[in-house]
Amino acid sequence: MELTVWTYEGPPHVGAMRIATSMRDLHYVLHAPQGDTYADLLFTMIERRDSRPPVTYTTFQARDLGGDTAGLFIRTLEEANERFKPQAMLVGESCTAELIQDQPGALAEGMTLNVPLVPLELPAYSRKENWGAAETFYKLARTMLAGQMPAPGTTASRPARPEGQRPKVNLLGPTSLGFRCRDDVVEVTRLLASAGVDVNVVAPLGAAPEDLARLPEADANISLYPEVSGTLVKWLERTFGQPAVHTVPIGVGATRDFLAELGAVLDIDVSAALAGDPSRLPWYSRSVDSTYLTGKRVFIFGDATHVAAAARIATEELAFEVVGIGTYSREQARMVRAAAKPLGLEPLITDDYLEVERHVTELQPELVLGTQMERHMAKRLGVGCAVISAPVHVQDFPARYSPQMGWEGANVIFDSWVHPLVMGLEEHLLTMFREDFEFHDGAVASHLGSGQRPEVASESPPSSALDEPPSDMPADIALGWAQDAERELKKIPFFVRGKARRNTERFAREHGVATITVETLYDAKAHFGR
Repeated sequence: MELTVWTYEGPPHVGAMRIATSMRDLHYVLHAPQGDTYADLLFTMIERRDSRPPVTYTTFQARDLGGDTAGLFIRTLEEANERFKPQAMLVGESCTAELIQDQPGALAEGMTLNVPLVPLELPAYSRKENWGAAETFYKLARTMLAGQMPAPGTTASRPARPEGQRPKVNLLGPTSLGFRCRDDVVEVTRLLASAGVDVNVVAPLGAAPEDLARLPEADANISLYPEVSGTLVKWLERTFGQPAVHTVPIGVGATRDFLAELGAVLDIDVSAALAGDPSRLPWYSRSVDSTYLTGKRVFIFGDATHVAAAARIATEELAFEVVGIGTYSREQARMVRAAAKPLGLEPLITDDYLEVERHVTELQPELVLGTQMERHMAKRLGVGCAVISAPVHVQDFPARYSPQMGWEGANVIFDSWVHPLVMGLEEHLLTMFREDFEFHDGAVASHLGSGQRPEVASESPPSSALDEPPSDMPADIALGWAQDAERELKKIPFFVRGKARRNTERFAREHGVATITVETLYDAKAHFGR
């Protein structure tokens, strides 16, 4: 076991909590010691929820360990059922409670309650949060569909969709504490409507357990987040013969592929949904200033779904050069390996954030696309960063509409990825005034932190020294500006115009020029740009 300060994923019972918190009329009884109630804060503080998660803890203490903790669990389960009257109940234990081996799942199965019970066996010391969420979602759906399942080894027959009836699909995978799930559901629903497709059930986010009994009514399933929905989608395909759309519509190219796959699966015409130019990303990425995007070296790390999508956007839609790629999702590592192969890269599969930092330091990218951990790391290294994946931070639940999927998601991605970069005009000015105290080579963009790297700060002269003429400069030269030079100076953005004037006058004094012309201005630019 390794002690760590940060972790990309919590234990699997946190994944079960994400499913419970995502849904309505579902309650989770968690056998856990008093200290494990910390998990509530993940939802109320980070996700800004206005209510506690629907979880009841047994909260046994040290003095209870010598007594009947199994009896404590049974009483807690009965009281929670009586108080909350849910449509279904999840039963499990935290990683700490697993050590006392009360086996709450077996205890619950021996009880007679008037509610479907889902005992969870989530090995805390070999599995992680996303696996726990996927396993909980799958077992809950199986429980709610128990009365509709065909004979073992067979697949339920599906009647053909009546002619003229609009097709409908299930959106599976969005959860609490998921990255931009709230807005992605809205955007994908809008995208489906443009193709003439209705949504049958969205789950687990916003669904009730009884809604899961309607899953087989859909013509197909859409696996929005394979980390959570992958297991259930495969089971629904085997058991009820429901086809699935596996393309995740993150980025312009993936959104087009998503619609094409949707059309093939449902046998419908999606040309209307593909018509026009719904996203600004393609044109913006070809625009003049964005020529500076070409060849930018990027490192990508996060969950598998968003990393695979980011690699495609970076290379195909923004002309970046991907120099490193990786994921902490070991269960979905195959997806990232497939994304890394055409790039000629060996993916980094690890949940050790220090190993990720070592890779970023060695590769020296110009942009990091990662989680909140990589954002902190990039800030320390003075590298631009955009957050693309969970684990989430309070900043990942913005008040504004901010999806990652669909046409609008592509617009949001363009803004969030490109703005941290040093852009064309900015790069030009930084080069021109690199000896200035704000724009020297060691300075970083102001939004990245202190404005200068510590190792460079000691080498830079104080700002006052740069603003004042050198001691050997003939300060008594009376300088004048030609009218055309003044007009040219006014073309420079106001926030650096004063510094441009000072540097040009400094150049003129050094070279004995009394009247500053346009040529002097550009000579000064070339001089300070060398």
